[in-house]
Amino acid sequence: MSETPASILLIDDHPLLRQGIKQLIGMEDDMDVIGEASNAADGIQLASELDPDLILMDLNMPEMDGIEALKRLREQNISSRIVMFTVSDQEDDVVAALRAGADGYLLKDMEPEDMITQLHQAAVGKMVISDRLTTLLAEALRSNKPQQTSRPDFDSLTPREKDILRLIAEGLSNKMIGRKLDISDGTVKVHVKHLLKKLNLRSRVEVAVWAVEEGLHKG
Repeated sequence: MSETPASILLIDDHPLLRQGIKQLIGMEDDMDVIGEASNAADGIQLASELDPDLILMDLNMPEMDGIEALKRLREQNISSRIVMFTVSDQEDDVVAALRAGADGYLLKDMEPEDMITQLHQAAVGKMVISDRLTTLLAEALRSNKPQQTSRPDFDSLTPREKDILRLIAEGLSNKMIGRKLDISDGTVKVHVKHLLKKLNLRSRVEVAVWAVEEGLHKG
């Protein structure tokens, strides 16, 4: 564990909820809330000023919603991990958030200790998704797959691409994969683009769900 606590920024328009999360995180030695915002615009500003390790952001906010805020943060190359924290378990919202670059999607009705466990995972570079959404994502992947498309072919990948696929399935970010394989973020991005094309999948989330379903993440 690193000696410096993981820095967290909260973006949510409910003050009581922010207060509750701050108190929960405050009991953890390895995490620290360094800022909070009650709307997306202020949150984006704070993110660029504070450069937190992790941003926990609501999906439904007035004026600018979480998806739009997420897109803007990614356009500004904010390197923080960004986890959506919301009441919505709608498939469209989950898929839209993950496609827009979210590193996780957690539901507000989860148990406090489960949330803390997931935040610990997110802080060390893992993708986090509430348990009951994993099945929903797998079903969305199956129903969205074009009929004529051949099944993804694992053997079409190079050894390096297979390594990266397994690490994506473990939920690691490009930065963490690069560190683990001793290659640059940019090189990882190129490999990810190639393996998506070869497997005929549209996002790293689809890669992760498919790899877990096929048992490839254990290999």
